[in-house]
Order: sequence, then C-alpha cells, then structure tokens
Amino acid sequence: MRRTVAFGDAGAVRSSGVASVLSIAAIFLLWAAFTGSALVPSWLRAPGPFLGRGGFTYEAEAPDGTRDEAQVTVVVHAGGEEPDAPAISPGEGWAKDDAALVQAARAVLVQAQDNDEVTGDDGARVVAVNGTALEPGGPGLVLDWGKVNLTARGTLNVAPDPGWRMEPLWLPPPEAVVQRLSEIARGGYRDASLWEHLGYSLFRVVTGFLLGALVGVPLGYAMGLSGWFRGWFDPIVEFMRPVPPLALIPLVIIWAGIGETGKIVLLFLASLWIMAIAARSGVSGVRLSKVHAAYSLGASKAQVLRHVIVPNSLPDIFTGARVAMGVCWGTVVAAELVAANQGAGMMIMAASKFQQTDIVILGIVLIGVIGFVIDLFMRWGERVLVPWKGRA
Repeated sequence: MRRTVAFGDAGAVRSSGVASVLSIAAIFLLWAAFTGSALVPSWLRAPGPFLGRGGFTYEAEAPDGTRDEAQVTVVVHAGGEEPDAPAISPGEGWAKDDAALVQAARAVLVQAQDNDEVTGDDGARVVAVNGTALEPGGPGLVLDWGKVNLTARGTLNVAPDPGWRMEPLWLPPPEAVVQRLSEIARGGYRDASLWEHLGYSLFRVVTGFLLGALVGVPLGYAMGLSGWFRGWFDPIVEFMRPVPPLALIPLVIIWAGIGETGKIVLLFLASLWIMAIAARSGVSGVRLSKVHAAYSLGASKAQVLRHVIVPNSLPDIFTGARVAMGVCWGTVVAAELVAANQGAGMMIMAASKFQQTDIVILGIVLIGVIGFVIDLFMRWGERVLVPWKGRA
C-alpha cells in the first residue's frame, strides 16, 4: 500500500543513504584535514605550525635611562628534533644579539638579557619589540611567524604560530589509527587479542542489557496496568532514572565486588530503569478505543494483554531498548575501569594513562561501530516484528 508523503508524516520518513554517506565523508575529511593527513590532498590540509627561522628586535632600557637594541633569532623545529642553536655575533652596544630554540606549537621564555652587559639583575628591562612598546603582562605583539609578549615579570615569551592542525597527542591522523588497528589486530594489546577485548565488552553489554530488559519490561507493564504497582514502584523508578550509572560504581563494588558480576550489575542497573519507563510508556499510550473494541468482541483480560496491549507497546519498548543499549555501551568504559584485564573500555583507559591517543581513538571508533551495528540490527528487528509501527 502506497503512502502519501506529507510534512509531519513521521512514519513515511526514511533515512537517506546519500546523506549518510556524505555525513561520514564530511567527518572523515574534517578529521584528515585538521590533522595533516596524507590521505587528503595538500590543498585540503589545514595550515600547519610554523617551522623555520623567525626573529625580532627588542629594545632594552638601563637603569640610567639609556636604551639599546638587540636582535633575537628564533629557530622553530619539529617535535623530536634537537637542532643546535645558530652561532650569533653579539654585535656592538651593551644589548647583545642572541638566538633561541623552540619546538613547533610550543612557547618558550627567552632570557635574551642574560648575555647583555646590563642585565635584568642590574635593573634593565625590555620596553619594546620591533619598535612597539610592550607592557609586562600585556597582549604582546603579533608577528608573521608568531607572537612575542612580556610576562608579568618582564621576560620575553615567544610563541610561534601553531597553525590550525591538531597535534598527534590530541588527535592523531586517520592513518595512524588504522596502523594501530593493524598492530593490535596482529599482536594484541596487554596480553589479549583485539577480538578478546571486544568480545568481553560485548558480552558484558548484552548480558547487562538483557537482564535489565527481563526485569524492566514486566515492571513497566505492571506499572502501566496496575495503580497499586505504579504507586509502589513509580517513586523508585523516577528517583533512579536521573541518577547516572557512573555514580553507582562505588555502591556496586561494595555489593558485587570488582569481578564480572559487578560489571554486569552496573550495566543491568543502567538499562533497567530505561526499559521500565519505555514499557510503562508503551502501555499508557495504547488507544482506549482498541481496548474497548476488544472487550466488546468478548476478549478476556489475557487476550487484551496479548493481542492489544503488547503489540501496541512494542514500538516504545524497541525505542527504549535502543536507548538502553546506547547507555550500556557508554557505561561499559566506566565498568571496565575496575580490575578489568580485557575489554574495549580497559584499552581506552590504559592507553589514556600513557597518552596513546591513537589507541583511545581506536577504542572509541570500535565501540561506536559495534554499537551502530547493534542499533541497525535492532532497527531491522523492529521493522520485522513491529511492521504496524506508525499506523493507526
């Protein structure tokens, strides 16, 4: 049966595959562009940090009011390199020329006055850079290769232009993450293979979610069908619903220990309240006219429950299940913080301690991909099991 597509007909809206592909491509291009990835052409890469030589002239004032100028040559080098400082002739006058080394995207305090004949200890102070007067702690002077300013104590602070790219420490390029994936897939990580890590996380999430659904759905039905059950359990459910699962970790450790039981209990609690509320909402949303029609045809309470209430509440339950599964995946990282030897969350937390950002990104991507696949599977199940969703 064909449907007339009109604005507001939510049941007729289908995800556009082209839009999905463009969305993923846009995210990848942004990631690659702002990390200087070799996977995109050079004209798409964001400007990198300044590398090479820069310089500026500072003007110093002696205690007696006399002033002199000196040139500072700044050599900006890439991380991991240790070049030698260039030999600089000190020049004439009491303010002497100098050189400074600084790593790209970093800042350095330049003690340019240390080699002057009248130093800061003698009361001399820097008053200008490239002819522009500067005040200690002021905004500084922006040059074509970086920025120079005076600290609150009057020391020259040099910061080369960092560019627009993210440093690998903060966000590695895509190829670095792919390379790390290949390494871990071949050699594992912390005495376990990649598939063991993912398998343990998947087992914990699915087990905790299923236990939460087995308890939460009947509880939600009871709350939706019985005023006594709603009065008894509604305060508990509404009290626990806004409590983040992470806040329950200390209590779960006391109750269930630090083994697998504790992790599954935490994920069970993360999904329980969502599933209960989803089932209660599904029951409350059943049209009363359908219930009256069933009773008028001679249906019993059991038949009304089976043929009217359950089918009409399934769309809300599936929606709640998708939300609960997402919350469980978000909680598994915290659940695996406690004495876990395997798991994607353990990989992320262990790598973060050693600033292995590529492994952190890899773990996040794998969790997202698995969660997305599970969500696709649940959407497919919803279409197959609940084909009447969105229909009157």
